[in-house]
Amino acid sequence: MKAVVWHGTGDIRLDEVPDPKIQEPTDAIIRITRSAICGTDLHMVRGTMPDMVEGTVLGHEAVGVVEETGASVRGFSPGDRVVVTSSIGCGTCSYCRAGYYAQCDTANPNGPAAGTCFFGGPKSTGPVDGLQAEYARVPYAATSLVRVPDAVSDDQAILLSDMFPTAWFGAELAEVGPGDSVLVLGAGAVGQFAVAAAKRQGAGRVLVVDGIDSRLDKARGQNAETIDFNREDPVAVAKDLTGGIGVDRVIEAVGVDAERPKAGPAAKATEQDAERFESERAAAAPQGDPSGDQWVPGDAPSLALQWAVDAAAKAGSIGIIGVYPPGFRSFPIGAAMNKNLTVKMGNCNHRRYLPGLLDLVVEGTVDPTAFITRHEPPVDAIEAYETFDRREDGWLKTVLDVT
Repeated sequence: MKAVVWHGTGDIRLDEVPDPKIQEPTDAIIRITRSAICGTDLHMVRGTMPDMVEGTVLGHEAVGVVEETGASVRGFSPGDRVVVTSSIGCGTCSYCRAGYYAQCDTANPNGPAAGTCFFGGPKSTGPVDGLQAEYARVPYAATSLVRVPDAVSDDQAILLSDMFPTAWFGAELAEVGPGDSVLVLGAGAVGQFAVAAAKRQGAGRVLVVDGIDSRLDKARGQNAETIDFNREDPVAVAKDLTGGIGVDRVIEAVGVDAERPKAGPAAKATEQDAERFESERAAAAPQGDPSGDQWVPGDAPSLALQWAVDAAAKAGSIGIIGVYPPGFRSFPIGAAMNKNLTVKMGNCNHRRYLPGLLDLVVEGTVDPTAFITRHEPPVDAIEAYETFDRREDGWLKTVLDVT
């Protein structure tokens, strides 16, 4: 079959690889009908998610049709339409039973202390071959697959594999409640869903920060109040819009590949931190190439964290869902402590949220397809990766139409 395969930092290819096989009685094989490219995938290619294993199939989002099931998979049959949860949980350990599927004791072959197991990730997560392929093996299928109702299209379901659950999780981490003012840092696909999640969890108003016009336009379409960090200082604007107090809640949906503003007052304010940012980038992506024009790691790895802490009101709360590698060590702990902030973070427990979010789609409360801006056939997957990586205007979420 064809699959997008990681060969090294800055080196991904559309390869012919062996078809997946049932390896454990809890496995299922699915024929993939939709996959997608996520900002997390770019971390693997840019080098800001290190320790990848050459030959790993990338991708952690998919919708498909069950082709074959292992002997212990009782709830699915060939022909069932399913969406795959990006993180893998066994469903039976104490963590899974408590809803912490991302911290499953069993799924990660590196052992209970290794943490989250997900598709298409580095060695520390398995590795488990990913979902940007024609077929995939799904471990612990009883937990990792969720049936797609007939009323939900493949295009709608693919955004529930990772994006919407992660955003919902982020709003919960930030403790969004009725009447809260919420700042979303990052207006990519997860940021857009964070706006939707915050509103449905009771937010009174939602502010969104980004530097790409098309993303801000999309957020404005949800009646979010937008802030362009290339024209304004986002912290100053957030405080001005909240009477000088700051926002009640922050959802940080940017992560380690944050970029410095290119113009405006925020650009001047971050110049003094340029040396520190460069040191952070070198530590986060030692194999990355910051001098090129492709696969360039972000030039301000801790900036979104700094803005989150600075923009939050005293005794406010922050939910961090932007991706940071295990070795990343920069966080403004002193400022956060002295403001009595609550800070929560983590990898999403996708299985915990996905069924309920499917109900929202069936009811018509949310239409995820509003955030798909590109459809590409698998043969164009590498080109789509390259364009998405360059952070070009108009590229919000790219879906790979496998069939």
